Amino acid sequence: MPRADLTLTIPEGVWIGEVSRAYPAARFRILAALADDDTGVGLAEITSQNVSPVLAEIDASDSVVELDVLRQQEDGALIQFETTMPLLLFPAQDSGVPLEMPFTIEAGAANWEITASQRRLSELGTQFDQFGIPFTVNEIHHHVETTQLLTDRQLELVHTAIEHGYYDTPRQCSLTELASESDMAKSTCSETLHRAEGKVMKQFVENRPNATK
Repeated sequence: MPRADLTLTIPEGVWIGEVSRAYPAARFRILAALADDDTGVGLAEITSQNVSPVLAEIDASDSVVELDVLRQQEDGALIQFETTMPLLLFPAQDSGVPLEMPFTIEAGAANWEITASQRRLSELGTQFDQFGIPFTVNEIHHHVETTQLLTDRQLELVHTAIEHGYYDTPRQCSLTELASESDMAKSTCSETLHRAEGKVMKQFVENRPNATK
């Protein structure tokens, strides 16, 4: 399953982008958020050397209709807010991509980590374009779910092979030694390992963006 690391540039006029640009040293950590067609509510942790003016700026925003300060110290606060402009939530909702929490916002930029199919990631990019949200893809990597893909026996053997250097270059453990360590016949060890390697490689290739169907 592809996992993407994205940086979103929050458009001008969106309150949290404006506040975070006004106080670039402040860090907003969004712990929870949800939205409907008209409003959004969220829970956020703010870290700043002097958090009071940051809170005042949020409270003064026309698109923040309610602000509750749940906890406040000199250098940080926990807030719950309601806004008429939950713009960042709409692309995720409309593309069907689960938004992972928490995520951070600093100096007008939000950092997201998203796990979704290639089709939904592509749709998310389309939604960003439609909502006028510039974004940068920092990294995409493909995670193979070996704990679901392999049997317990295959997974245990692969772990043993890695631990004893079977996949190192140069190889630190022979197939005979691996079989002995795993208390298997050499032929059984070879077949079990081959089946596990085949499953992992096929899954990896199938999850690539340009995989041949």
